[in-house]
Amino acid sequence: MSSPNNLGSSGGGLPRTITFTGDERPQTRDQHLRPRSQYYQQKHADEADQEQEKEKPDEKAKNVDITEHLMSLDEVCAKYSVKINADRPQDSCGLQEHQAADLLVRNGPNTLTPPKRKSGLHKFLICLSSLFNLMLIAAGILEYILLGIDFKNNKANIYMGAILIVVAFLNAAVEWYQQRKSENTLAALLKMIPAKTHVIRDGKLISVPSADVVVGDVLFLRMGDKVPADCYVFAGSELKVDNSSLTGESEPQERGPGNTHRNPLEATNMAFNGTLAVGGSAYAIVVRTGDGTVLGQIAGLTAGEEKTESPLTREIADFVRIIACVALFTAVVFFATGMGLYKDFPFAINFAIGTFVAWVPEGLPATVTMLLTIAAKRLAAENVLVKDLQGVETLGAVTLLATDKTGTLTRNQMTVANVWADGRLFSAARTLSNDVGEPIVDIKVAGVHEIIQISSLCRSVKFDRTDVPIERRTLLGDATESGLVRFAASRMGSEFDAMEDLYPKVFEVPFSSATKVMLTIHKLEHANGALTLLVKGAPERVLRLCSTILYGGQEVPLTDEHQAAFQESYEDMAGKGHRVLAFAMLRLDGATYPQDYSFDRRSGNWPKEGYTFVGLASLEDPPKHGVREAVGRCRAAGIQVVMVTGDHPLTAEAVARRINLVLGETREGVARRTGRSIESIGDDEYDAVVVHGEQIDNMADADWERVFRKAEVIFARTSPRNKLDIVAHAQALGHICAVTGDGVNDAPALKKADLGVAMNASGSDVSKEAASMILLDDNFASIVKGIEEGRLIFANLKKSIRYTLTHSTPEVIPQILYIIVPLPAMITSIMILVIDLGFEVLAALTYAWEPSESPTGLMKLPPRKPVTVRSIAQKRAREARYAGTELPEDAAWIQRIGRTLRAPFTRNWWLDRFEKTEGEVLVDGDLLSWSYLEAGVISAISLLVVFFVILNHHGISPRQARLMAKDTNNSYFNKDSPTYTYNGREFTGHDQFYALNEARTGVLFSIYILQVFNLFICKARLRLPFGRFMFRNKRTFLGFGAGLLLLAFVTYVPPLNTVFNTSYKSIPLYWLISVGFGCLLLAYATARFLVLRKSRPIKWNNTIEGLHMHPTIWSTRHTTKSIEV
Repeated sequence: MSSPNNLGSSGGGLPRTITFTGDERPQTRDQHLRPRSQYYQQKHADEADQEQEKEKPDEKAKNVDITEHLMSLDEVCAKYSVKINADRPQDSCGLQEHQAADLLVRNGPNTLTPPKRKSGLHKFLICLSSLFNLMLIAAGILEYILLGIDFKNNKANIYMGAILIVVAFLNAAVEWYQQRKSENTLAALLKMIPAKTHVIRDGKLISVPSADVVVGDVLFLRMGDKVPADCYVFAGSELKVDNSSLTGESEPQERGPGNTHRNPLEATNMAFNGTLAVGGSAYAIVVRTGDGTVLGQIAGLTAGEEKTESPLTREIADFVRIIACVALFTAVVFFATGMGLYKDFPFAINFAIGTFVAWVPEGLPATVTMLLTIAAKRLAAENVLVKDLQGVETLGAVTLLATDKTGTLTRNQMTVANVWADGRLFSAARTLSNDVGEPIVDIKVAGVHEIIQISSLCRSVKFDRTDVPIERRTLLGDATESGLVRFAASRMGSEFDAMEDLYPKVFEVPFSSATKVMLTIHKLEHANGALTLLVKGAPERVLRLCSTILYGGQEVPLTDEHQAAFQESYEDMAGKGHRVLAFAMLRLDGATYPQDYSFDRRSGNWPKEGYTFVGLASLEDPPKHGVREAVGRCRAAGIQVVMVTGDHPLTAEAVARRINLVLGETREGVARRTGRSIESIGDDEYDAVVVHGEQIDNMADADWERVFRKAEVIFARTSPRNKLDIVAHAQALGHICAVTGDGVNDAPALKKADLGVAMNASGSDVSKEAASMILLDDNFASIVKGIEEGRLIFANLKKSIRYTLTHSTPEVIPQILYIIVPLPAMITSIMILVIDLGFEVLAALTYAWEPSESPTGLMKLPPRKPVTVRSIAQKRAREARYAGTELPEDAAWIQRIGRTLRAPFTRNWWLDRFEKTEGEVLVDGDLLSWSYLEAGVISAISLLVVFFVILNHHGISPRQARLMAKDTNNSYFNKDSPTYTYNGREFTGHDQFYALNEARTGVLFSIYILQVFNLFICKARLRLPFGRFMFRNKRTFLGFGAGLLLLAFVTYVPPLNTVFNTSYKSIPLYWLISVGFGCLLLAYATARFLVLRKSRPIKWNNTIEGLHMHPTIWSTRHTTKSIEV
């Protein structure tokens, strides 16, 4: 096998991290398998490379502070002052009790230090200090400043200021409560360390709490034990450990005395904290406990990573800054205007502050928080626990999903895939699939029957119980053997449990790394005797033992033709990344081996040749149900799905091709197909790339960009640090990264990512602690539901903000006209409160239940911030502009505030505001234009018409209203105002007051009616604002119905109409004017949509050819009926 290319290989292509000469590399069956003679060449080449790798330090070892694996047993014993008996480890002395007690006091308990937790008050203050809440508090304080300037005319500000501040605290309380609830749920899920461990102390084997284990303790590990600390194995009997949660390896690893690896994670004499013993037993010396273990060091990596701000948090902060700047600018302008017109400082400052407060969307923070909270509850019903409210929307914004393989995409459970027997290939799958081979309809078929029989008898693993159905039982032991046993048990049904009693075992030679086979002899009668020898193991080893083969139910001589068929089937199975085992049997002659014959392992008195070859079985760690469709839907949604695994590249690619993650050819594949050299293959000729973890540290920024530009990417043999680098470089290109995983090795990347998604049942405690979201049912397909929910909540948030901001213009314009023209005060502060915190909040909250406009529309749109060549160039240009201007990390808060205030007066700030970017933001120019300049102006015109029509009905024309408001010698429109005479008609103070209040009531209802129309118009984003989809959300009617009741309550209930400056004499006939303007608004929105669709058509994702999207019960259980776009 050729050595990997350097990153700077010719052609400017991607790094050749895994290179095969000729046709060495296995392909999927769709690409034709490699020539059969090459499999073993590949295998031996891999082994040779592994030997070479032992001589050079592995990157995975860089952050692991362990050297004991390179020491001799005597050196380890001397270092930790422990006495052991290497020949009879069970007779070891171990530590003395007083030694253990001293070490426990000195080093502390064998537990991981919990992550630093903020107090409840600290977390509440963080929620309260969001820019939205600070803006509300600032507005409330300004209300009290107004009160201090003019107490008589601003008495309502006592309530206004209090309400604004209370709303900020309530908003923070809701967010804090949701976080607290998620943390409590997570705390109930976490179990930090196993309860008891067997140790040898004072020469006695005792059980102690795992937290009391100390360095130097001699552990006794056996099948089913969770390793409580990092330990040096000095004696053992075929110990196998499951390291999948630590390194990503799906296969159990053998552990015993002796080691040739320099990398401690691959050392054969080391077992690590948090891993599981799945077979055999061993004695080991503890060398690291607690935070000093590999598990603890990875947890330390996690603690060192700062959590990234969510996209929604950043965009809301940007929006608040925009609103604050607009409000501040208008306040300054109108303060200057007031001073210029009236030369009255208290009046001008009163007017300026009032204008500033009018811009503040008081109800919006509560609306956003409630929308996210309701969405989080919906996800909880789908078994998705959201720890951070912002994470709900972040999942919908992701552009790159980096996922672990073992336990996340796959079940972490070896399963029989194919059986080759009697010269035929069978598929072990019970459901229709693309697997080649005949379905196993009858288990009595020659060869298949014997393989099932051997699997059920020749085994060392057992079910934990027999009183429940097989699918509910647990197997402890080797994963491969467990897969065979489950296969046999599922096929035999109730007969399986009786097999060991019917055919008792009389002799066993367990599997070992030296022989690569397992052999058992059973009382299984046949024509020539009472005993039958059964064997299973490595195919090439088993074949050497055989002289006959089972064909057509008969034992026939093993010929070259049979061996060629065996070779073809073996390579076919191995080429798919499967693990292959062979099966053989020998019916022992009763004359030589009677029923009471005594077999002895030391003397080896059993036959070692002349066996009958039965067949092959291949096992795989299969993808979880629904994963293929979930990955396909993510890719169809424009999300780049990347596999990041510690497993072998060939295995990773084989799984990726089954789950829609890899469809195209790699660089090597193109070279094989075209017969050209790999160096001559250009970047545009292939779509998939497999990157080896060893190459990551040597990759330059240009290499990372070329890697992520590919649609199909796999990172194999990665370490925890590699995963952090992958996430960091993806984020540096502008990707919004979600990382899924269940192992300890995934935890640092989970925390570094914009959104970490951990598994519950199969996930480690460290990964759950680091993640922002947890899949309680371990169903990867739930991520698709989360992405849909995230995109939907973003769309609904945007609709809600679009709706809510529209009322700002009809609130601000009357304030401006009151000063500039002047006109009577059309709307009061208390009425603004009724609008912003009354019917507007009730209506805006209904968007939380707004369904998608179509079942597939949102998932056909690209991510709202896609990463393209142009976006990367813009990001780098922006970083270059700000280079050298960053504040130090320890900058004081006053420096940060000062920088924020100075930003609008810098060139870079304005360049950022007007830079045309790809994608979509929460509050963009289109939204602001609609809310403030289009719908807002139409609504303002409507209320002006209603206001003047009602005043005119009472005999006060617009001109007279202006003259009365302009009269500086008299104060009109109050109950105690002087009588005003016009055209011989007298208007008493009482007449003026009630005429104005009735007009104000009309203004209030005008804003409400226009907002009802706007409520429906804002629902439409992908289509015209007409159709049944507009009325599917029944809560919409409850929302604006409750708003109407609120308005009627404050208008027609006598005590309240005095407080809210309304009139119970208001006639609903005037509302028809607003209904007419509402129809005008609807017509305008329709014309606007048609024009924009023509000039800026919606960009849909391109169709990905080759996706396998056959629906299953797992992939369709969350879908809902909707109208297609």
